[in-house]
Amino acid sequence: MKISSGFVFRENRVPYYQRLFQQHDGKRQWWKTSRSGYVMYPYLLSVYGLGLATTYGMCRMVFGHKTWFGKA
Repeated sequence: MKISSGFVFRENRVPYYQRLFQQHDGKRQWWKTSRSGYVMYPYLLSVYGLGLATTYGMCRMVFGHKTWFGKA
């Protein structure tokens, strides 16, 4: 018997994830798995960090400063 690819005899995880995502446990879908933090924390850091940086830059621009720091 020839195996052409590595995932032919892999366990079917669809029923497991269906049960996991259909539970009514009060968690958002993107926080359900144990690995969610590895994706969500960098994402949230970049979203809120860039939002704060943009707001800071806009506030400085309103007051006439065209750089991130200094008086120029």
